Amino acid sequence: MKKIGVVGLGIMGYSMAENLINAGYEVFVFDQMAGKSAGLEARGAVACASPAEVATRSEAVVIMVKADKEVEDVVVGEKGLVMGAKPGLVILNSSTILPSTSERLAAAVASKGIDMLDCPVTGSAPQAKEAKLAFMVGGKKDAFELCKPVFLAMGKAAYYLGASGTGAYAKLANNTMYAINLLSFIEALTIVSKSGIDPELWLEIVGQGGAKSLVSEQKLPKILNRDFSPAFSLAMMNKDLGLVTQLAAELGVTTPVFEAVKGSLGKALKKGWGDEDLSSVVKLYEEGANHVIIKQ
Repeated sequence: MKKIGVVGLGIMGYSMAENLINAGYEVFVFDQMAGKSAGLEARGAVACASPAEVATRSEAVVIMVKADKEVEDVVVGEKGLVMGAKPGLVILNSSTILPSTSERLAAAVASKGIDMLDCPVTGSAPQAKEAKLAFMVGGKKDAFELCKPVFLAMGKAAYYLGASGTGAYAKLANNTMYAINLLSFIEALTIVSKSGIDPELWLEIVGQGGAKSLVSEQKLPKILNRDFSPAFSLAMMNKDLGLVTQLAAELGVTTPVFEAVKGSLGKALKKGWGDEDLSSVVKLYEEGANHVIIKQ
C-alpha cells in the first residue's frame, strides 16, 4: 500500500498528510477550503478536486473532518469517496463521530467492496505534528492489519478494539475523561494561583503523586503564557461532548460529573471563545475568582 488519500486539511489532517509524505507515501489530498493544500503540494502531494477523485487515486483514504454530517458527505455524498472508489479501498475515518454513524457508513460501503475503519485518535495538534498520535480502531481485523503501517506513519501506536463503532466508543469515552481532567486541573490551579503559590512549582510537586496528568502538563504553559491558540478548540470539544450526551442516553449511563463539566464548557462557548484552545475555559474561573493566572 503506497497511495494514501487525506480528506480534511485542518489542524490535524494537514499534519497527518505531512507525516505520510515524510514516510514516503504518495499522498492525494482534498479540502473544501481552496488553498489549504498548497504547502503539501510543495512537498509532493497531489491536490484533487473532490473526495471521489481522491478515492480513484488511492488505496486507502484518511478522513479528518468536523462532524457526522461532514463524514457522511465525504463518504457517500454526491462527489463522495464511493463515487470514485474501486473494490479494495479502505476508508480510515479519524473524525470524532457517533458509533452508530460509523456502523451505518461501514455497512453502506461494504456492499461496494470497500472496508471502513473508525480510527479516531488520542492527542491534538502537537501530537499530530510530531507523529505521536494513538489510533483507536474498529472494523475488520484484516483491514486494520493491512493499514497498520499507515497508522504508524502518522502516530506512535494503533490499537484494534473490535467491530465497527468500537473506535468511536473509545474516543468519546476518552474525551469525556479529558474534559473532566482539564476542569479538575483548572479548578485546583485557580486555588493555587490565588493563594500565591508558584503554579509551575506546584505542578512539579503534583507530578510526583497520583494527581499527575498529561493534560495539566500540556495546558499549564498555555495558560501561564496566555496562549489560547487552538491545539484543540473549545468549539470542537463542545461538539464532541454533545455526542457523549447522545451516547450516554443510548447506553443508559449516568454521567453527573461529565454533565457539570459540559455546563461549564458551554458557558465558556457562549462567551465567544469557541475558536480558542480548550484551555481558554480558565478565563471563566478567573472571572469567578477575580484573579488572572499568569507566569510568576
